[in-house]
Amino acid sequence: MEPFSLNSPGFVNLLASQSSPPIDVDSAEAASNSPGLVKPLERRKWGPKEDLVLISAWLNTSKDPIVSNEQKAGAFWKRIEEYFNSSPQLIGSVSREWSQCKQSWGRVNEQVCKFVGSHEAALKEQASGQNENDVMKAAHDIFLNDYHVKFTLEHCWRELRFDQKWRSHSFSRDGAKEKMKEAGPEVVPEEEEVRPPGVKASKAAKCKKHGNEAAFDQIQSMLALKNNISKQKILYRLLAKNEDTLSDQEVSLKNKFISEML
Repeated sequence: MEPFSLNSPGFVNLLASQSSPPIDVDSAEAASNSPGLVKPLERRKWGPKEDLVLISAWLNTSKDPIVSNEQKAGAFWKRIEEYFNSSPQLIGSVSREWSQCKQSWGRVNEQVCKFVGSHEAALKEQASGQNENDVMKAAHDIFLNDYHVKFTLEHCWRELRFDQKWRSHSFSRDGAKEKMKEAGPEVVPEEEEVRPPGVKASKAAKCKKHGNEAAFDQIQSMLALKNNISKQKILYRLLAKNEDTLSDQEVSLKNKFISEML
């Protein structure tokens, strides 16, 4: 039997038959660009215009009186996707899917809610002579100090700041004027939300009302009694006089009082 050797022709042929074929780099690159292979979607940043259209879509869809309470989560975000992609402000832009809208709204909502707290704190610390610009600068500083990142969605906060959910409980000295200016001269300022009175408050108000009514009735009774006494005195004086000395007016007054008492 022939001894085994690494250089023997049989061993070389065995290695050649089991080795992988050479890789064609150009073919591999072409295959990666093949439409049959799914590539991950490129992540596009949201611009300020898209943010504002998304906010408008969310507000209009969530406050729709016809469907707001009956729409499921999937249908809700599908409506927002349709509203967003049909906006004339985004003509020529690449459309967004509802999942992208939902994810972006979560980011906007979270950041704006945090900034509302920062702005609230800045309003409470507002010193005399400071204007809205000073308050905004302080709010940005507070946000950066609390969350260690700059607030970059001020345009979103300005769009949402007067909505009930994101409204600040305090106003700066010129904040109310700014709201009136933004609303326009023909728009009546929005009234603050009035909380219904509690049970104790309602009972107290009811007792106070009944107490006032009872006091009023008592005063009315006293006045009526005083008026009757006054009429009786006048009638007694008229009756004490001689009929021939009474004037026509006194006779008429006497007859009137007598008929009222009868």
